Amino acid sequence: MKLFLKKIIFLMVSVLLINCTTNGGKNLVEGDNYGKTYSIGDNAMSEKLLMLSEAYSAQNTDELVKHYDAAFLGENGVETTREWLESMDSISMKPYVVIPVKLAGDPDTKVLAWSKEERHYKNGSYEKLDLMEFFNFNKDGKVDAFRQWKSIDSSNFGKSYGGKFIGDGTNEYSGRPLVFSDRNEVEIIEKMIKDYNDMNAAGFSEPFTDMAVLNNYKGEAQKLKKEEMGDLFKDYKSVSWVPYAIVPLKIYNTDAASGVQVMSKETRVFKNGKVWEKELFEIFYFNLDGKITSMVQYARDF
Repeated sequence: MKLFLKKIIFLMVSVLLINCTTNGGKNLVEGDNYGKTYSIGDNAMSEKLLMLSEAYSAQNTDELVKHYDAAFLGENGVETTREWLESMDSISMKPYVVIPVKLAGDPDTKVLAWSKEERHYKNGSYEKLDLMEFFNFNKDGKVDAFRQWKSIDSSNFGKSYGGKFIGDGTNEYSGRPLVFSDRNEVEIIEKMIKDYNDMNAAGFSEPFTDMAVLNNYKGEAQKLKKEEMGDLFKDYKSVSWVPYAIVPLKIYNTDAASGVQVMSKETRVFKNGKVWEKELFEIFYFNLDGKITSMVQYARDF
């Protein structure tokens, strides 16, 4: 009977060992590593991640950067990191899950970390985040790649959405919050302002649709073809358009059309010697193709 039990136990253990795998998952990124599996990596890299988080939470730049590859940090990486950490009274990164994995045939260890982070900025702002992060530790045990995904706690002073679109009250989107748009609108406006100050009609008109409507602060609507925009400069000796803020917004969960708010100061010197100077609030409306269809302008004298 004892011999029989030993055989049964041996068979059970054998089955468990046969069915227990040390590899799993799959890399689905196109390239040489496509289809390769993952295995649990060197736990020493997990310990390095914990050391990194301690240095980060202690705002110890010199210790923190020891964990990063020099090429990844770049020329100004150390000072940029120091400036970031010193912008806060305190910062706290507390990992609660740390998993090291290796891709078959890859000498690097990829550490996946879930953590809670709190940031108390010197300017009074506050962030509370739940983070999922990826750290790639190379064969030398240095981080040379990093990605971060975050869930924002409701106690934060700053959020990625807010306000409310109202319209006339009958719009299907009425009541939705606003979010920041990011289709290169800020860069487009900055270049447009530069071209305007250079009185470069071709450059200034480039972001507009073939026919755009400019609604000035007097309530006048001016329809302009792109090729007619050069006429805007015909009476000017010089212009100076200085932006204070550029804010690209769109309504939450709608198509990509956006409205960009621009607060600025503008001075126009006419050929006849007259000077026009105002502070402006303008909204530039971008269509789905990323072109400006219209502008609404408000102004006040100094």
